Amino acid sequence: MTINLLDTTLRDGEQTRGVSFSPQEKLSIVKMLLKEVKINRVEVTSARVSEGELESVKAICEWAKKENLLEKIEVLGFVDGEKSIDWLVKAGCKKLNLLAKGSEKHCRKQLRKSPKQHFEDVKKLIENANSKGIGVNVYFEDWSNGMRNSKEYVFDFAKVLAKTNIEQLMLPDTLGILSPSEVKKYILEMKQFFPIEKMDFHAHNDYGVATANSLTAVEVGVSCVHCTINGLGERTGNTPLAELVAVLNDLSEFKTSVDEKSLVKVSRFVEQISGKKNPSNKPIVGENVFTQTAGIHADGDAKGNLYASALTPERFGRKREYALGKLSGKASLEHNLKKLKIDLTDEQKKLVLKEIILLGDKKKTITSEDLPFIISDILKTPLTEKVKILECEVSSSIKGKPTAFLKIKINNAELNSEAEGNGGYDAFMIALKKIALKQKIPLPKLLDYAVTIPPGGKTNALVETTITWGNKDDEFRTIGVDSDQLMASVKATEKMLNLIIE
Repeated sequence: MTINLLDTTLRDGEQTRGVSFSPQEKLSIVKMLLKEVKINRVEVTSARVSEGELESVKAICEWAKKENLLEKIEVLGFVDGEKSIDWLVKAGCKKLNLLAKGSEKHCRKQLRKSPKQHFEDVKKLIENANSKGIGVNVYFEDWSNGMRNSKEYVFDFAKVLAKTNIEQLMLPDTLGILSPSEVKKYILEMKQFFPIEKMDFHAHNDYGVATANSLTAVEVGVSCVHCTINGLGERTGNTPLAELVAVLNDLSEFKTSVDEKSLVKVSRFVEQISGKKNPSNKPIVGENVFTQTAGIHADGDAKGNLYASALTPERFGRKREYALGKLSGKASLEHNLKKLKIDLTDEQKKLVLKEIILLGDKKKTITSEDLPFIISDILKTPLTEKVKILECEVSSSIKGKPTAFLKIKINNAELNSEAEGNGGYDAFMIALKKIALKQKIPLPKLLDYAVTIPPGGKTNALVETTITWGNKDDEFRTIGVDSDQLMASVKATEKMLNLIIE
C-alpha cells in the first residue's frame, strides 16, 4: 500500500527564522517536488499574506494547471468569512486547508467564541468554498493539547465535520509534544468519530520524535503524513522529508511514491536558497552519513559489506566514503588509494598510514584528494604539479568592486588574467575561468564552501577552507590552510586544478 505525503516547506517551512523564498524559488521547489521527487501534495503558502505572495501562488497554479497537477496544490486559509476563499479564487487554487481550532482552550481564549459558534462558522465556510469549486481539508490546530485536555470538544467537532464534504481531517501536533504511544492512542480514539482513511498527521519535532510519530500515525491507519525539506519549520521544525521517506519505505508495511534519488538534489537546493545548512550527520542528506570512519568498519566492508544495511548510499544517488584520520586502518587507506588509482607497496602504505594517524591526532582534516600530497611528502617523491599559482593579488575597497590579478602556470605555460567580482574569491574565480575557457579546461561547479577558524579570537589564526566541487555525477573536496582566508581558498582551488587537469 502506498502512503501519501504532503510537503509544507513553502508554508510551514518558511516559518523557520530567517527563511524567505522568492517567487521564482517557490516555483522551482514546487516543480522539483512534483516532477522529480514525485510528492503527492504540496502546501504552498498561507492565504492573505501579501500581494507579492498572491502573484507567486498565481504563477504556481498556472504552471500546475498546464501540467495537470493543480489538484496537488494547497493553500492554508482561515475562518474569516469569505476572505481566504476569495484569495484562493484570485490565485487560481482549488484546495483550501482550513485552519480551525482543535482545542477548546484555543477556541474560547483566542477566538473568544463558544464551540457551537466556531463549528457553525466552519460549516458555513466549507459550504461557501465548495460552492465556488474549492475542495476543503480542515486542520485541527492544537489537536494534541485538545486530546490531552478537552477530548469531548475534539470529538464533537469531528462528528460535525464527518457530516460535511471535507476531503481530509488534518491532525497536527502543533507544539510537538506527543509521544508515539500518545499518537497511537489519540488517533485510534479519533477513529470512532471520523474515517481514519481520511486523516492526515502533521508532526513537529520539539522532542526529536517527529519521524517516529509520523511512522506511528501511518501504522495505525492515517492516509497521509506531512513533512518539509530538511525538516524546516518553526522552532525545531517539522518531519524531514528524506528520513520520513526512508523510514516508511524500510520500516513499515507501506511505500511512498517518492523517487529516492531526487532527495539529495532537492535538499541541497533548499540548503542553498534558505541559508540553512544541514548538520553533517543528518540522516540521508548529511555530508558524512555514508562515511565510515573507524578502520574496523572499512575492513569489514572490504570483507563482505559487514557494516552495510538496507540504507545504502546508492539508493539516494550517493557513494560510500572512507574517512582518513587517527581512527583509520589499512583498509580505509586502501579504499582511498583504489579510488585514486594509486599503487603502493605494503611498506609504503605503513609509512603513509602512520602520517595520516599523526595528522589526525593534530585535528587535521584529511580528504582522499590530499593523499597524493601526503604520499609525495612522506615517500620523498616529487609530486608532478601540473598547475601552480605563481601570483595572486586581490584588492577590495568600500567604493569599488574587488579586483583580482592571477598569474598561473599550466603544464609549463605561464598565463595571466584579471577580473572584477562581487567578492575577492569571486574575482579570483572569474579570472581563473577566463584562462580555463581559453585553454578549454572544463572547471567543476563549486557546490559548497566552508571555512573553519579555531576558537579564541586570534586574528592570525590559521584558517582551513574546504571547498566541495561537482563534476558530472562526482563530488570531491579540497582543503587549503593559510592565515589568510582568501589565500586558503586559493590553495584549495589550486589542489582542485591539479586533480582535474590531465
